[in-house]
Amino acid sequence: MARILAIDFGKKRTGIAVTDELQIIASGLTTVNTEELISFLTAYISKNKVALFLVGKPKQMNNTDSESEALIVPFLKKLENKIPQIPFLRIDERFTSKMAFQTMIDSGMNKKQRRNKAMVDEISATIILQSYLYNK
Repeated sequence: MARILAIDFGKKRTGIAVTDELQIIASGLTTVNTEELISFLTAYISKNKVALFLVGKPKQMNNTDSESEALIVPFLKKLENKIPQIPFLRIDERFTSKMAFQTMIDSGMNKKQRRNKAMVDEISATIILQSYLYNK
């Protein structure tokens, strides 16, 4: 089987998580500069089989799209043009950053470690991926 790769898209940084080849376990992979995201994904899929990209869909509490959705739509068009062989699916990402921060606290990370926004992005991508696997 091929992996599933989750993307927590951000204006500056993007968190990435991936499953194992059996699509059972979600693990944080890395955080990349958003401007380098397409080239990172292209390089990653040249070495690993990926069946699906999960892309977080930021929503407001009233279920309308968040402001950051305006940044994600152009990325998705570029992704579709550069890597058309791999489909993408949008996943509601409400509360993932708060859940990621709480996960960092629960795991015993100190304040300095919790200020690492790249780690929050990576954990958020992992939460997006895990929720997809749970509801699959």
